Amino acid sequence: MNQPARRTLTDARSHSGRSRPPVIFNIGEVLAQLSEDFPSVTASKIRFYEEKGLIAPQRTPAGYRQFREADVERLRFVLALQRDHYLPLKVIRDYLDAIDRGEGPENLPPGVSIAPRMVSDEFAVELKSRARRLSPEQLRAESGASGELVASLVSFGLIAAVDGHFDDHALRVAKACTALSSHGLEPRHLRPFQAAAEREFGLVERAVAPLSSRRDGASQARAAETAREISELCLSLHSALVQDRISRMDR
Repeated sequence: MNQPARRTLTDARSHSGRSRPPVIFNIGEVLAQLSEDFPSVTASKIRFYEEKGLIAPQRTPAGYRQFREADVERLRFVLALQRDHYLPLKVIRDYLDAIDRGEGPENLPPGVSIAPRMVSDEFAVELKSRARRLSPEQLRAESGASGELVASLVSFGLIAAVDGHFDDHALRVAKACTALSSHGLEPRHLRPFQAAAEREFGLVERAVAPLSSRRDGASQARAAETAREISELCLSLHSALVQDRISRMDR
């Protein structure tokens, strides 16, 4: 496979510093750009990389993803390293973190290039914000939850703090539960969701066991990706079943 010429980080920063209007793509357009070189890429895989903090697409007010050229170039970088060098996501994430700091990644495989538009100070700041550690005060402020509600969510196992801080997953749970509380649904009513999540995780874990039991990085990466895809299918099934029940209320 022909590899593009390597560019230095200095060249990349100089190029990315040029003033020009940003180009925005939807997820279908991103797939169209990538599918020729990476036929196996899917929307689920792109969402999985977003969940892992490898890309950080913007969102419209309606929640639709908006991808910049930097997102597309980062996706090419990640996909090529997985396909051609079978590297696990942790190693690839270390490379990207180094690039975002303006450093040359150590032990980068021969022939792997760093695309100019991957290097962006604004992009690095946005990615860093994805891995926040929220104090209890920050969690309450951003979710709108009261101290009593947060304590109840912790008590019922719906969220958990690590070293006294919460992550973005806990923030999403707190926001949802704050909204549900306005409908009279308290954390004690939501325990079935936690139990259902545990059962779903058990199904996913069993499904990917043949891959996750292997020790090589490529298998571990495929196991994580497959788990994500199965989880999204389970969520789609759950949503369809609930919506079916709701639709019967009008019959």
